[in-house]
Amino acid sequence: MFSKNLKYYRLRNNLSMKELANRIGVTSMAISNYEKGIRTPDMQILRNLADALQVNVMDFISLRNKELKFIHGEFRKNSGLGKMKQEYVRESVEEYFNRFYGIVSILGETVLPKAPQCHAMQLSIDDEVNAKSLRSYLNIAPEGPVGNLVDILENNGILIFADEFDHDFSGINGMINKRPYIAINKCMTPERQRFTIVHELVHMFFTWPNSMVESACDNKSNAIAGAFLFPRNDAIRELGIKRTGIYRDMELSAREFGISMLCLAYRAKEVKIVSEAVFKDFMMRASRAGWRKNEPSRIEPEESALFKQLVYRAVAEDEVSVQKGAELLQVSYVEVEEAIRNES
Repeated sequence: MFSKNLKYYRLRNNLSMKELANRIGVTSMAISNYEKGIRTPDMQILRNLADALQVNVMDFISLRNKELKFIHGEFRKNSGLGKMKQEYVRESVEEYFNRFYGIVSILGETVLPKAPQCHAMQLSIDDEVNAKSLRSYLNIAPEGPVGNLVDILENNGILIFADEFDHDFSGINGMINKRPYIAINKCMTPERQRFTIVHELVHMFFTWPNSMVESACDNKSNAIAGAFLFPRNDAIRELGIKRTGIYRDMELSAREFGISMLCLAYRAKEVKIVSEAVFKDFMMRASRAGWRKNEPSRIEPEESALFKQLVYRAVAEDEVSVQKGAELLQVSYVEVEEAIRNES
């Protein structure tokens, strides 16, 4: 679908309609009409668009699945992410999952596990109870470290998309044909990616009162996410009943549970392992070290392998050609060919 592809590539290049129009010598209204599907450019303008956006003409005419219905969650009002960048996130999600569902439509929807129902859980006052309920809902043990969160969720039928976005963006959730998805920013540390995913899970699966303001929802989601990743009993067992400070030995626990030291310190305060004064002192030291914005990572990144697995399976079973598999994954022919050869 030319109109959607044009908008996606324009936003990927961080260009307004006016800026793109100026580059190719047309009006911004013309670009608007192209993106709305009201008009179709001639071949010369199409080539000019491709040059300006650094793509091939064929990229504009790649097919989009009209059967896919997207419902995107809201961005936080104080996220600092401008309207154009918000649009880019949404368009990136749709572009990726159009390719993803290209292979699902070939192999059949049964290759994806049945997804849990959204907004099916009642919110409790106690965040520890909420966290334990969410773990149970996702078939995760009530205590102990949560392993590869991306793999766990994809095995629960929840789709994950990660890409490099503007640093003001962390995550968003939504639905694709009634199947939940979570999109996150790969520029974040693996610990923050995990925390963001759980934050979005909380928003998706609990029923929220209409009277609760956005800031209160976010604060509660963060509290539940912390308890989900580092439950009370685990925190006490790992750190002890009382500590006089936040020390380097605690980094071992942070690594084991896949959380940042900032998250660990907050949980230690919430569980009353450390005092408010100790927590504030740690946060001041963390600020001086630059950890509030850029805490060093201690764990390996978690990446979705589902899309690749489905494409490689389809190629190996001659459901699609190597070339088609490469186009869907947006990688080279050689990469797909070698992957299939190594598996055989």
